[in-house]
Amino acid sequence: MSDLGVAEIPVDEDERPLPPPAAPVKNALLDGPILRTLLWLAWPNAIALTAGTCVVIAETSYIGRLGVESLAAMALVFPTVILTMTMSGGAMGGGVASAIARALGAGDLDRASTLAAHALLIGFCFGLTFMLGMLIFGPKLLELLGGRGNVLTQAIAYTQIFFGGAVVPWLMNTMSGILRGTGNMKLPSLMMLSSAICQIILGGTLGLGFGPIPQLGMRGVAAGSLIAYLISISVMTWYLFSGRARIVPKIRGLRIRWAMFIDILKVGAIACFSPLQSVLTISIFTHMLASFGTEVLAGYGIGARLEFMLTSISFAVGIASVPMVGMAVGAQRIARARKIAWTSGLVAFASVGTFATFIAIFPDIWVNLFTDDTSVRAASRQYLSTAAPMYAFLGLATAMYFSSQGAAKVIGPVMAQTARLLFIGAGGWWLSTHDATAQNFFMLAAASMVLLGVLSCASVILTRWGPKPQPAPAVKPALL
Repeated sequence: MSDLGVAEIPVDEDERPLPPPAAPVKNALLDGPILRTLLWLAWPNAIALTAGTCVVIAETSYIGRLGVESLAAMALVFPTVILTMTMSGGAMGGGVASAIARALGAGDLDRASTLAAHALLIGFCFGLTFMLGMLIFGPKLLELLGGRGNVLTQAIAYTQIFFGGAVVPWLMNTMSGILRGTGNMKLPSLMMLSSAICQIILGGTLGLGFGPIPQLGMRGVAAGSLIAYLISISVMTWYLFSGRARIVPKIRGLRIRWAMFIDILKVGAIACFSPLQSVLTISIFTHMLASFGTEVLAGYGIGARLEFMLTSISFAVGIASVPMVGMAVGAQRIARARKIAWTSGLVAFASVGTFATFIAIFPDIWVNLFTDDTSVRAASRQYLSTAAPMYAFLGLATAMYFSSQGAAKVIGPVMAQTARLLFIGAGGWWLSTHDATAQNFFMLAAASMVLLGVLSCASVILTRWGPKPQPAPAVKPALL
């Protein structure tokens, strides 16, 4: 059978059908599975925050070698240092990440780059404010907090160095917020990890002295922290401005646009009230417990250390949800944004609650790390058995706080923190006037954690995350 030749029909090149369009590149933060993406973003943060806990332990160790007065001086300045780091990192840094993520979710790369430049200006200005405030009013504040004699002198020495360079931690955490807003969790976490290692080495070397390096005491410890932060800043600056990140901050020819400041500050500035209220709540509760004696206060302190450590887990999950929620909101995918929030809340609640409940059942595993004193051990066991299972609600509240940052709707979780502060204040006053025991105060603390978690969830449920519905335009009837 002969082959039949079929003549090719001539086709004009202009009439050929166009090739099918290439499939759009998917964004894992917008289109990927929620739980897997959330955990993938969270694990670097968890490792880095664990390293931060190691820094606190290491600093306590080598400052203790400088003497009891140095330990007391560190305890005096520690709340202001923690407040600086939480405001610049979790609060304002979350506001920066939220604004940039929402811009990228809307596909506006130019706006994201402009926001990054304005974020750096905000970080510099806030750092300068902290620097001037602490250098001018810091000594008087430390004296009001109870600093006296050589303890006050050493606390002021630390303050002069650390807050003399307050711009440094603010810029470092601002850059971390910019990178997290793009979905890059690994580099900021790597910088936190390397910074922690450098802090331990440099702080110990400069504080205690080593070889030809003289012992600089508390000034050396503070200087070690700043040098470690400067190393992190130099790496992130190179990464951001070399074009390796998704955005490059527009510094050259920058025109100040107040709308950019407002977009960041409407989240970051309001969020700053949360760590401020948290520190105030702890201070009030500690003051109330002081009337029961040193043993009860020390026992509570051991439990509070566990709270601090476990909260870092929920922080790692929460900060990972910020760019995911922000990009979903920017892309007008509100249902996905809310699903991300509840997923992060469930993960934080379960992970923190599991560890905390285990310690509540077997408290000696934790207590034995810190003390052999019988009275302190008894008080610590009592606090942990009462309050530790409720740490899960702190983890839930932290996750809701960060998810709300991503949606730029942070007022609700901040007001929940305010409610907890008022609850502790009013409840503590009532217990103080009714001959309550330390156990009653521990129950008050546990109840306040539940209140914070429930109200934070309620704020997410009741707050509109999407744009307000626009009224349909009136349609004029057609003329017949």
